[in-house]
Amino acid sequence: MAYRVNNIGLWLDEPEELLGQRAAEKLGVTRADLASVRVVRSVLDARKKGSPRYIYTLEVELAPGRAPKKLPPDVGEAPPPPEPPQHVKQPERMPIIIGTGPAGLFCALGLLERGVRTILIERGKEVVARRKDVAKLMRDGTLDPESNMNFGEGGAGAYTDGKLSTRINHPLVRKVIETFARCGAPDHILVEGKPHIGSDLLPGAVAQLRDELIAGGCQVLFEHKVEDVLYRDGRVSGVKLADGRTLESDRVVLAPGNSARELYERFAADGRVVIEPKPFALGFRAEHPQGLINSIQYGSAAKNPKLPPADYKLAENLDVDGEVRGVYSFCMCPGGIVVPTPTQDGLQCTNGMSNSRRNAKYANAGIVVTVSVQDFEREGFTGPLAGLEFQRHWEGKAYELGGGKFFAPAQTIPDYLAGRVKKEPGGTSYRPGLAHTDLNTLFPASLTQSLKQALKAFDRKMRGFISDEGKLIGIESRTSSPVRITRGEDMQSVSMRGLYPAGEGCGYAGGIVSSAIDGLRVAEQIAAELA
Repeated sequence: MAYRVNNIGLWLDEPEELLGQRAAEKLGVTRADLASVRVVRSVLDARKKGSPRYIYTLEVELAPGRAPKKLPPDVGEAPPPPEPPQHVKQPERMPIIIGTGPAGLFCALGLLERGVRTILIERGKEVVARRKDVAKLMRDGTLDPESNMNFGEGGAGAYTDGKLSTRINHPLVRKVIETFARCGAPDHILVEGKPHIGSDLLPGAVAQLRDELIAGGCQVLFEHKVEDVLYRDGRVSGVKLADGRTLESDRVVLAPGNSARELYERFAADGRVVIEPKPFALGFRAEHPQGLINSIQYGSAAKNPKLPPADYKLAENLDVDGEVRGVYSFCMCPGGIVVPTPTQDGLQCTNGMSNSRRNAKYANAGIVVTVSVQDFEREGFTGPLAGLEFQRHWEGKAYELGGGKFFAPAQTIPDYLAGRVKKEPGGTSYRPGLAHTDLNTLFPASLTQSLKQALKAFDRKMRGFISDEGKLIGIESRTSSPVRITRGEDMQSVSMRGLYPAGEGCGYAGGIVSSAIDGLRVAEQIAAELA
């Protein structure tokens, strides 16, 4: 019998060999009674400043004839391995998947595991070729609107960090992580509490997953932009490409990512696909020296070589003028860099990334405030694309403040709070560069007030967060999609049968893992229909 044993702690100076002994003690047996010990999960607990430790979850198997004398509340039987998916009949016309981000790729994988081959269509380039266009944008501010941080194989996550941590608790989380490990990502992601691949290694894993799909009979069309979704008698009938060609299918998975604005505009214009505005969040990237964050989070243990670069997770719910808003840190990147993520000239936005070693000089995170449909209306934006227009409006203002060529408007945190432009922001990881300016001119007053109150609260939790070494870089606006393509319980568009909105871009996920899971869920639904 195998058991899942939780909450086994080790201090930094204790060897991992003690794990088996402590698991045995918890089960009330001897170490010799354990036939095997395997680490399932490892999480750093740094809540006690100066004395961090690792907390482990283990899977242990007892020797034949041995049984535990007791089962504490945090010990249970190990879950059995999942059963392989059942094959279904290949449809006459191959399902089409728009987008090769996590939702698209994992939808294709989920269908292929059931014997269904698909056609994937991607407006951008394959993931490795994207690297040159991303580098050019960072080097001199030259944007390729079809190949950038957002568009191309792997989606927006391929070159923005590769974090696999997620807030959702779903049985498919494990499948997503195991798939990346099988496709070449480092094995440590299988046990990390906050699994992270890194922007240097994730593209290789994405490419290997694509090769696996092609080997199974899927087709992948790069640099082919979908201009419209076709329909006949209320059901999808295929897609129209920008080069004028059409591809026929009675099942189309829509997984274009959260920056596919042209498609959203097409849907809103003709009304065939029900689309609605969706709340999201926007704000800035906060950047600090990594050494400062280490000192704040680890205290006297900050220089211990066994500790990774420190991260943080901050959140506040604030009442501002009678309205409660959430302000929180987003996509925190220890030892990372701030990167430009525009998809259109004249619009400035940023994100963060870090390589697998997380050894860069700075730490960064989005500090964002939630915005609602009512916020869109107050600024004069209404209709299904109200959130998109609100987002675009502030990206345009940020571009103007930066002075062009995707220079980012920036300000020290103390100056932002004081409403002054005094001290230069100083060194930064952001390329093409920073423009010293007053960020108080961005966003409605209620959002600015919320951000300022939250920054002060964050400093009470992390003393030193507000310092001249900390800066805000504008703007963080692509936190999630500003629209939702409405779908029913059958995962299909409520207005067009056979169209399956999926992933972050359609309003049903937020990040690599949740997007991948949504793609797998769509695959399950299509397979059930085919069965």
